[in-house]
Amino acid sequence: MTDTGFVVNRARGPFNATFFGLLGPYIDWNVRHRKRRVFADLPPTVVELGSGVGANLRYLRPGSTLVAIEPNVPMHRRLRAAAARRAVRLDLRDRVAEHTGLADRSADCVISSLVLCTVADPAAVLAEVRRILRPGGTFRFVEHVAARPGSPTRALQRLLRRPWAWTFEGCSCERDLAGLLRAAGFARVDIEPYRLHSPFITFNTQIAGIAYA
Repeated sequence: MTDTGFVVNRARGPFNATFFGLLGPYIDWNVRHRKRRVFADLPPTVVELGSGVGANLRYLRPGSTLVAIEPNVPMHRRLRAAAARRAVRLDLRDRVAEHTGLADRSADCVISSLVLCTVADPAAVLAEVRRILRPGGTFRFVEHVAARPGSPTRALQRLLRRPWAWTFEGCSCERDLAGLLRAAGFARVDIEPYRLHSPFITFNTQIAGIAYA
């Protein structure tokens, strides 16, 4: 348990660390075009929510600093190794995204990918992002979201929501993250909806974009 109450399941925590260690490159390949766009020209210090095993380190320049908010301790070994390979300085924080412990207006850039689906309270996370961003700072995101109501994909998301959430540490296939982002009080939010074509059908409806503090 972290000091903010996150509990790593003894089975699912290591499973997810292994799963994303093995399939992370495939997932990243599917979303690479959006990541290249929204993660372009990152500043020298970046805060990342849910850094996992380090899938986004490739978008930071060597010598950069990553402040990694990652409560799943089984991910930490792979994350440290990946940061060393990429020559990125790692400031690893065993905390949840709702309570980063960072100071007000202390960050120029916050990023996340496939994380807001798993947090306990996405609205609280977005409020925390706004709190720590300096004026003019950016929140850059690539996330998966609920499909259109009444669509076959939405029906499948609803059918699989419980086993999916149990397997992937509470991950929800049915969140309207675009609506939450627009309601979070950012000065401006640019969102691109798109669809992947992968075997993980419930995961294929996605958004990418940038929110400006």
